[in-house]
Order: sequence, then C-alpha cells, then structure tokens
Amino acid sequence: MSAASPIIPYNDLNLGKKEQVRKMFNTIAGRYDFMNRLLTLRIDVLWRRKAVKLVKKYAPGNILDIATGTGDFAIELAKLSPKKITGIDIAEKMLEIGRKKVKQKGLSSKIELMEADCENLPFPDNTFDLASSAFGVRNFENLTKGLSEIHRVLKPGGRVLILEASEPVNMPFKKPYKVYMSRICPAIGGAFSENKAYDYLNRSVAAFPSGKNFEAELAKAGFTDTQSIPLSMGVTSIYIAKKEDDRK
Repeated sequence: MSAASPIIPYNDLNLGKKEQVRKMFNTIAGRYDFMNRLLTLRIDVLWRRKAVKLVKKYAPGNILDIATGTGDFAIELAKLSPKKITGIDIAEKMLEIGRKKVKQKGLSSKIELMEADCENLPFPDNTFDLASSAFGVRNFENLTKGLSEIHRVLKPGGRVLILEASEPVNMPFKKPYKVYMSRICPAIGGAFSENKAYDYLNRSVAAFPSGKNFEAELAKAGFTDTQSIPLSMGVTSIYIAKKEDDRK
C-alpha cells in the first residue's frame, strides 16, 4: 500500500508541501492574527496562556519556538523570564509582522525571530531547555523528521511543548464542529482572507494524528513522559514530553 498523499494548501501548484505552506502563510500574513481572533473568538489567546503556565515549573533558560509565525507564542513564553527565546519560521512575511510586535512589546533583547526550516534546524545538538510550537507541527512536510530535529536540539531533560488543533471525539459537539470547520470557517476565510488557507486548515486538522496517536509520534521521535491535554471540548490539545536525560 502506498503512503497517503500529504495534505497541501494548493492542489493546482506543482510545489512540495513545505513551499506551498510558505507561500500560503506569506500570502495571508497581514490577516493572520485578525483571522485567528475572529475564528476562535479570541480563545486562542487563552490556549497559549494555559500552555505556557504548564511549563512554568521547568524554568527554561533557552527556548526555541518553532513555526513561530507572527510571534504570539514567543511573546507569551517571555512571561517565563527565560534568558533567550529564538523563534523560527519559513514564512518571512509572518516574521516581519512578528518582529514589529516584539519591538512594540519591548522584547527585542529577549526574543529573536529568524527564517529557518523547522525540519532542518540550524542549531547544535543539546542547545535548548524548551522547544515549543503553537499550531505549527501540522504543517511539517515530514512530521517524523521535524519531531526528531526538535528532540536533537533539546538538552537532555528538556521539554517539548506543542499546542495543536485537534478534532473533538465526543458527541454532541463533534458534528457541529465538523460543519463549522468544513463550511463556515472556509466561508469566513474567503470573505476576509484566502479561502484556500482555511479549507487547508480543515483538511490538515482532520488528517493530523491527535491525542494518543500524536503521543505515539512523540515517543517514536525519542520523547518520554508524553501527555496530552484536550482544551475547549477537544478542538485544541496541549502536548508535553521530555527528552530523557541519558547522563544519569
């Protein structure tokens, strides 16, 4: 049996998933934050806040925020008072907006945003205390490679924190959620931004291995102590896992 085709934003473009994702986010960058707040009724702000609170006890000094986009998660992570946060993304237009937000918040000395490939991280092994990603890992071209790279750059004993969309599994919320994601969300996206981006959102969430399936992906990449925490009746989940300290 052949492997399933990757979920891509544009079926009419002869580009790999990574380049299509780059194009999509560069195209919608100017409306990205507005659409996030609109489509989630600003609940995405609370999701990020909750995720950051869960890793406060680890007091990470050096943080990598992967698929940082316009920097919302990196800015929230600054509340942990780390020494440095490095945010990376492949979409330069998103990063341009993020740098402006970081500067406005007075966090330029704490947060650096740079263009880099999430699946080929330009950092040495064992560099970061915490690696995070909010709504980014669904967009990896190769999920296994991306998670393995995160594992590589974490210090032994370091944690990964992932906030990602997921599908509710329990009725009666499951059915209206599917209607919202497949019909209403793309319609709103088409009115305010690029319709294809929000059709892709629906398809990529449906295909993503959430919950225990994603915990298994983390374990495959070498992580231990994996846990998943569903939020808002399961429309989003927080995942936390550890890179085992092999120095013991």
